[in-house]
Amino acid sequence: MTHTLLVTGGAGFIGSAVVREVLAASAWRVVNVDKLTYSGNPASLADVADNPRYHFIRADIADAAAMRAAFEIFEPDAVMHLAAESHVDRSIDSPAAFLETNVRGTFTLLEEARRYWKNLSATASPKARDFRFHHISTDEVFGDLSGGEDFFTEETPYAPSSPYSASKAASDHLVRAWQRTYGLPTLVTNCSNNYGPRQFPEKLIPLTILNALAGRELPVYGDGGQIRDWLHVEDHVRALLLVLAHGRVGETYAVGGHCERRNIDVVHAICDILEEMAPQKPEGVSRYADLIRFVRDRPGHDGRYAIDASKIAAELGWRPRETFATGLRKTVRWYLDNEPWWRAILDGTYRCERLGTQV
Repeated sequence: MTHTLLVTGGAGFIGSAVVREVLAASAWRVVNVDKLTYSGNPASLADVADNPRYHFIRADIADAAAMRAAFEIFEPDAVMHLAAESHVDRSIDSPAAFLETNVRGTFTLLEEARRYWKNLSATASPKARDFRFHHISTDEVFGDLSGGEDFFTEETPYAPSSPYSASKAASDHLVRAWQRTYGLPTLVTNCSNNYGPRQFPEKLIPLTILNALAGRELPVYGDGGQIRDWLHVEDHVRALLLVLAHGRVGETYAVGGHCERRNIDVVHAICDILEEMAPQKPEGVSRYADLIRFVRDRPGHDGRYAIDASKIAAELGWRPRETFATGLRKTVRWYLDNEPWWRAILDGTYRCERLGTQV
């Protein structure tokens, strides 16, 4: 019998990587539910679009009727919930969209998943025992680790700083409440900063690559001393699939890349790689690093994130395969080799402009 995974946000950066991996590495059918907002990109799924095990539904997760139809038609064995508004700067300018998708959308999806799972249980379907609802979240819900050597763990209290992280914290709490109150078999993962191919260029690494290639300034917030733990998207996908298959119901797993770097060091590393891989620079640029400009910091900017991923290592045997050096080189190479993918984005409404200054 063919199993079915329902993925929300499957046209996004992490979601599309999940879809591609599941179709390549298993016999599962994948149903992708995506609203195709600005960051949802069907081009990221071009390699699987014609796969007979792939199905796409363009719908909003906050649309209860559409979600109910998806469950009833495709009868999934599991849900992997990645659909979210995710950019901190954008949440500062327009927080309402984050509450709508991340909070109300998650609530709606949980309710329809619960309805579906209850029906499975009522009919004594064997699918009921193995059904899972896997919610993917972020380390940003834990707040700021500035000034210390500690790490986020699954037990760290929540202290979100931005509208984005607050909305994700709310969705995490909803998922756990639906497990505790209704018995819905849920799993939660909180990951560190992802990077890799096909990331929408509002995020630091692709934005820096594309700005440098165009000879534009490379904005670095504040003094660039903010520290992030970087996780290659393919390592993250391996972790997600392990948790879905073998994670304990009701548990949370923190997923980090063990790659702490200051933002300014990330930008310099990209410039160094581009000096090697793209030595023909735009007119007037002698060194890519000369494009770096320090700009006013983001309001409420957390100083450090870092994850202790020992639980998922001990229980499920997961560890990141990519170092930051290897992963970053692969990422820069991908953007250099796939200009049509990102050129289509820049030829639309997005212009690599700065967001999140409206306070």
